[in-house]
Amino acid sequence: MSRFEYAPAPESRAIVDIKSSYGLFINGAFTEATDGKPFKTVSPASEEVLAEVSEAGPADVDRAVKAARKAYEKVWGPMAGRDRAKYLYRIARLIQERSRELAVLESLDNGKPIRESRDVDLPLVAAHFFYYAGWADKLEYAGAGADPQPLGVAAQVIPWNFPLMMLAWKIAPALAAGNTVVLKPAETTPLTALAFAEICQQADLPPGVVNIVTGAGRTGQALVEHEGVDKVAFTGSTAVGRAIAKSVAGTDKKLTLELGGKAANIVFEDAPIDQTIEGIVNGIFFNQGHVCCAGSRLLVQESVYDEVLARLKRRMSSLRMGDPLDKNTDIGAINSAEQLARIRELSQIGEDEGSERWSPECELPTQGFWFPPTVFTGVSQAHRIAREEIFGPVLSVLTFRTPAEAVEKANNTPFGLSAGVWTEKGSRILWMASQLRAGVVWANTFNRFDPTSPFGGYKESGYGREGGRHGLEAYLAH
Repeated sequence: MSRFEYAPAPESRAIVDIKSSYGLFINGAFTEATDGKPFKTVSPASEEVLAEVSEAGPADVDRAVKAARKAYEKVWGPMAGRDRAKYLYRIARLIQERSRELAVLESLDNGKPIRESRDVDLPLVAAHFFYYAGWADKLEYAGAGADPQPLGVAAQVIPWNFPLMMLAWKIAPALAAGNTVVLKPAETTPLTALAFAEICQQADLPPGVVNIVTGAGRTGQALVEHEGVDKVAFTGSTAVGRAIAKSVAGTDKKLTLELGGKAANIVFEDAPIDQTIEGIVNGIFFNQGHVCCAGSRLLVQESVYDEVLARLKRRMSSLRMGDPLDKNTDIGAINSAEQLARIRELSQIGEDEGSERWSPECELPTQGFWFPPTVFTGVSQAHRIAREEIFGPVLSVLTFRTPAEAVEKANNTPFGLSAGVWTEKGSRILWMASQLRAGVVWANTFNRFDPTSPFGGYKESGYGREGGRHGLEAYLAH
């Protein structure tokens, strides 16, 4: 297949001013950690050290929670909803003003292509703050009773795959509902959360309303187990989610969990083929497959299997992999050496179990963490690559004959976060959506998000919803 050659089109790094070291953001100011060891955050595309970041220990977490409690009781909780809304609108506008800078910072720290940071992540981040700003003075219409009240201090722990977007999903509804926040970003991607702390200062947000504590698992554990926390919200792995659920059990803390997934992307023989191929590629290779709701299991009706696979391989051969800051890049770097090792291990297991592995020819950069887009065929329901979340650019392909078989195979998983259905028949879409045990079902599209629409899962994918009116309920006392 002929392929266009693109000259490099790099986005400028000069727009971002990365400090050599960062403290914790507590009570409206950056402050040194008192009992943690600093750690380095690196660019996964080059392994270059970007900055040194403070690790918050238990004493630091305690300071942050106390600052949040004071702000909740004295300022933010009693504040009129219309006044809270003004701060949220101001934050949203500042995010828009600084969106180019934030997109570059996200791609540097996370490894995702700048096109995705610029065109997907940042618009959604601003949209969430705008949307929840609109709710702040209308909480009695959110379905939580005539006089809904905030819960208090929210502990929020977010992952590394969408650092700024997950922050927005957590912080915007919490603030709109009148809660204060202590948020811990992932240890490999703290920089945009720390930039958001600067935005809080720019917006003159009252001290203590938002606090950012950086660190790894020890910091997160100290935060969710702190007695001064009223609500815990976590997005991440199912294993950590289980541990958090156990630690919160027996307390009065409210809990929402958004965990892993192993989504089925189901293609019927009457599907619009070109649109479908783009949807499959977007479903699994967007953000290098670092997506909880990624369409990592492709279920294709037998009659169109050969055509779909041939077209998919052709499309995969045109994907461009490389520098995340190049505007032509389709697939960026894997977020960390640890994640790369897991993707390699599960891919090798796929081969060992008898599946056939295929990747397009592509030259991987010598520096950084990289994995080519990969498709496995000859996969059975029993294979580990069809059951376990790989969280990388790896697609398992299975087949089906009837809609009932497609449903049975799609639901044969401990997860239940999302699914996709590709067909021209509206009645079939509605029937499939009613049968699939998934929190989100996309029809003839995939990975579409909107702040007005709730997102969340069933079974081991967690419980509670984020986004929409439902996202407010998690932060209101009923």
